[in-house]
Amino acid sequence: MEFEPLSLSNEVIEFDMIGLGYDATIDMEHPVEDGEDLVNIDYSPAAANSVLAAGVGPHIFGGDTNLEPCQGMDFESEEAAKAFYNSYARRVGFSTRVSMSRRSRRDGSIIQRSFVCAKEGFRVEKEKHLVDGRVKRPRAETRVGCKAMLVVKIQDSGRWVVSSFVREHNHDLVPPDKVHCLRSHRHVAGPAKSLIDTLQSAGIGPSGIMSALIKEYGGISNIGFTERDCRNYMRSSRQRTLGGDTQILLDYLKSKQAENPSFFYDVQGDDDHCMSNILWVDPKARTNYTYFGDTVTFDTTYRSNRYRLPFAPFTGINHHGQPVLFGCALLINESEASFVWLFKTWLEAMSGRPPVSITTDHDRVICAAINHVFPGTRHRFCKWHIFKECQEKLSHVLSEHHNFEADLHKCINLTESIEEFESCWTCLTDRYDLQKHEWLQSIYNDRRQWVPVYLRDTFFAEMSITQRSDNINSYFDGYINASTTLQLFVKQYEKALESRFEKEVKADYDTINTTPILKTPSPMEKQAAGVYTRRLFIKFQEELVETLTFLANKVDEEEMITVYRVAKYGEMHRAYFVNFNSFEMKATCSCQMFEFCGLVCRHILTVFRVTNLLTLPSHYILKRWTRIAKSGVILDERTSNLSNGAHESLTIRFNNLRHQALKYVDEGVTSSEVYDVAISALREAANKVESATKNDGRQVIVNGTCEEYLHQSNGVTIRRSDPPFGSQQSSYKDEQDRTIEKLTRQLDRARRKCEVYRSNLLSILKDIEEQKLQLSVKVQNIKLGMKE
Repeated sequence: MEFEPLSLSNEVIEFDMIGLGYDATIDMEHPVEDGEDLVNIDYSPAAANSVLAAGVGPHIFGGDTNLEPCQGMDFESEEAAKAFYNSYARRVGFSTRVSMSRRSRRDGSIIQRSFVCAKEGFRVEKEKHLVDGRVKRPRAETRVGCKAMLVVKIQDSGRWVVSSFVREHNHDLVPPDKVHCLRSHRHVAGPAKSLIDTLQSAGIGPSGIMSALIKEYGGISNIGFTERDCRNYMRSSRQRTLGGDTQILLDYLKSKQAENPSFFYDVQGDDDHCMSNILWVDPKARTNYTYFGDTVTFDTTYRSNRYRLPFAPFTGINHHGQPVLFGCALLINESEASFVWLFKTWLEAMSGRPPVSITTDHDRVICAAINHVFPGTRHRFCKWHIFKECQEKLSHVLSEHHNFEADLHKCINLTESIEEFESCWTCLTDRYDLQKHEWLQSIYNDRRQWVPVYLRDTFFAEMSITQRSDNINSYFDGYINASTTLQLFVKQYEKALESRFEKEVKADYDTINTTPILKTPSPMEKQAAGVYTRRLFIKFQEELVETLTFLANKVDEEEMITVYRVAKYGEMHRAYFVNFNSFEMKATCSCQMFEFCGLVCRHILTVFRVTNLLTLPSHYILKRWTRIAKSGVILDERTSNLSNGAHESLTIRFNNLRHQALKYVDEGVTSSEVYDVAISALREAANKVESATKNDGRQVIVNGTCEEYLHQSNGVTIRRSDPPFGSQQSSYKDEQDRTIEKLTRQLDRARRKCEVYRSNLLSILKDIEEQKLQLSVKVQNIKLGMKE
């Protein structure tokens, strides 16, 4: 079939640049590029029927879309012709696009259109956008030079007539069950939009929404779009919902960065140059990460029905077992590329130090992004989300079998070994006839990322292996709910930070100023009471007291390693095995509590008791659980890699001032006289700090004169002097004040030296005690050997 001759006198031809050697398609109304979002035009068979029924000429009877295009077929409009050809393409199994158009030279109107197979033409290499020497988002080659097309021309009557039709393709056509993946046949139609909006407002994610749509439409091929299209639509919906409120958040972040340059935030732009995701990390979050960044939770609880905002914080656990913030993100786009950007940007803010472990929602896209950005980090799925999915996917089983939930809980949480779990899981699926359940099989395949027995060899900073809430400990509980707008969120965010800080200060105060009640005469308990924070000591104390009900029997011995079988009295069938190295004072237990929680388990403590190890070896005391977890010395050691030196010194000053203030609070309450002196000193210090802040300088005492260093210019310090202190008083009082100040400074220096000497002495005494115990054990072993 040949084209009609073209008259070029009054017409302008527009060509598909791909067919001529350029990587772009000219579609004046609806340009589409490979890999980008679809044009929001309904090309479904139903839509085509309605268009054709109203606008197709005498060759189409009753809107019949099963006919094949042919020359002479006419249409009411160009859009009707496009919809008809696209409907035909869907039946046959290929995708379409607009290629060439011809315009009138008289008025510039389009008088001819060419609709082609999406595989028409060839891609010609053009300038690449390189990132680290690689092509940014490389795309697969899809053009193979196919000649199939439909050409329509406008007539004097205003109707469009088919002037040329090429049927043959030079490539395989797509089968009916895959045709929904083709670009021109993918669209989110009206009913689907309503259902997506409803489910999204209920907090259901893209995967859950697609599952509901498949069930509603009777199969994925009947939906008419893919999960990626669903994610894109949800992103656009979020952008419409948030609207201008995002500018409120950006203004807030800009103001915080202006106040403190160490405040970090970044905005991801999408391919349409619109704002996508936002990440921010305040200076305190960066500092907290240097102390407690060994394990991280990426909390996407907003996906549940609790939060309307697409808000996700990075959190951790501090030395009191409280949630601590590591950063926040506003998620508008939930594609894999967006999560990769988010994790990379957050890691950059944390000086490139990845955590040991990270916990997230059970999500395929998040999992892929974490594998890309954190290849060496242990990734765990939150059990709470798994069980929440279970209630949806296995609702029929839960309603029919009331014991199923309890049996599932025992299988997951109460099994002590991998072998026991595997056996229990097999029995569970056999008992309830779930061997072929697709979802249950999928989470079983992922068992190494959420079942506790597979995760106990990695640190997650949890107080217990089995007895814990399955929900992620949300940092913003009580401050964000389903009615929180983005404008209100900014205020609630500040309140949450203040509240968490107050709770941490209160826990610090309780640890320093309260003496825990000891339950045993063990020197180890007394040692732990002086080392751990209050909450961690209570947990350790529970483990220590439990050793009184456990028995340890030696079952094997090889060189330095002795194996003990440890079991609770009356439960000898449920035993744990502890390998103990008496020379290095190291032990490992089959329960792996120390590896998982960072606290020594009752089984190892039982072995320590029967081997007369009276104090806890230093390598079993993690600094992150101790009172000095946030000391200035540790900060100096762990923040040397932070890129912002000013931020580091600011944090050190903050911690030192806080430490000194708490020390004088403790001393100031011992008596009313000391209290009055402390109050007077604090007021005087407050006045000096206020004066220094106002003048952007610092006060010093030189020869009885208060001088403020204002600034430096060309290396010369400019000073301003105030009237001498006590100018209205006698010279005798001036001399007396100077003497008191001098003695006070000397006393402070002596006190600081004493603290250093005391700390060093305690460390030496501790080492001596450990060496003494080691020698005692060796002597005892030698004596036993001589007797034998």
